[in-house]
Amino acid sequence: MRTLLRCLAGLGVLALAPVLGLATLAGTTSLTGDPAFFTVAGLAVFGAICLLGLLLCLPRPSRPLPRGLRALAVLGAAGLVVWKATAATLPPAAPAGPLPEVPGQREWVLPTGSRLAYLRHAPDAGPRPEPVIVLHGRPDLAGDSAVFGVLRRDRHVVYLYDRLGTGRSARLADPRGYGLERDVADLEAVRQAIGAPRVVLVGHSAGAQLAAAYIAKYPDRVVKAVFSSPTGLRTPPATAALSRLDARRLTVSALHPRSLVIETLARTDAAALRSFAGDAELDARQDAWNRLAWPTLHCPGATVRVAPGAGGLATLLRRPTPGWVASGLARTPVPALIIRGACDPLTAAADEYRAALPHATVAELPRAGHDSYRDQREPYLKVLRAFLDR
Repeated sequence: MRTLLRCLAGLGVLALAPVLGLATLAGTTSLTGDPAFFTVAGLAVFGAICLLGLLLCLPRPSRPLPRGLRALAVLGAAGLVVWKATAATLPPAAPAGPLPEVPGQREWVLPTGSRLAYLRHAPDAGPRPEPVIVLHGRPDLAGDSAVFGVLRRDRHVVYLYDRLGTGRSARLADPRGYGLERDVADLEAVRQAIGAPRVVLVGHSAGAQLAAAYIAKYPDRVVKAVFSSPTGLRTPPATAALSRLDARRLTVSALHPRSLVIETLARTDAAALRSFAGDAELDARQDAWNRLAWPTLHCPGATVRVAPGAGGLATLLRRPTPGWVASGLARTPVPALIIRGACDPLTAAADEYRAALPHATVAELPRAGHDSYRDQREPYLKVLRAFLDR
């Protein structure tokens, strides 16, 4: 019985090893941004806790081993664990290559200091209503352009751009500059750059969060707004969204030592994260996660491609929507359309927008998931056009 209790205690200590190692890693980032220092500190604590757990867990033989041999066995086992964790943590993962330029791609250099890649679709001539600005969720400038660019046939001028830190737009030297406030400032600078007193906003997924924040701050500069499969205003994405994921691949991806370090640093120190894993690696990891999460975004049997979007560091640092956004929406007179797919695992988020917006209608598309405009392109455009022409 005593041996069993010792072993259970040892297993408990071993379970604490990664937690305490990550806590040490996060804590030492306040002392230095050198990844060699905070990574080694975290691994040292991880190794020491593993050693303690093994000492408690290893049974005592009937014939006591020489003290030196027993210590060598424990140190060898602990060293093997630390060596494997080090090999998985320190070498960087394969980086993503640069995204190819999209035909017609241009660049805004804004007063905010941001450099944003964008596309413009315009009718040939004639009167034009307020321009439409499309705000992406996962960045896919070429794919989104193929869908929303057709609105020029209805005499709309359409702008699509990659938000700062994503896609083909520039990255910040100091990642602490990313955030919703910066994105709102960039969007206001975009409105001024195109010379439009008022605009129509179409925000998809996380782009709906940006549209909501912009309207809450500048309600008189938006004539209409479309919230397409929006992310939540008050609640994080439902854990049910992961229900259709391959559990084995999810576990391997999320519990990989380097992934744990990246997720820890993303919540504690953005500058340390940049020094530990650069933009190219984080872009590649975000694209890999998008491919893993693909089954949750579409109805069963859907055959929609997963395009690389390069939205790593800026996406990792995204925070919950501040409370002032929902309260600002409640006072806005802007007419709004909320589009959601019947298979979208985040449908509760659409209900939050409907409750917050006093002048909103909801359209649900059957056989469409979170990426509703990709799953059901023509029905989506029909609903969108009817709203814009109303």
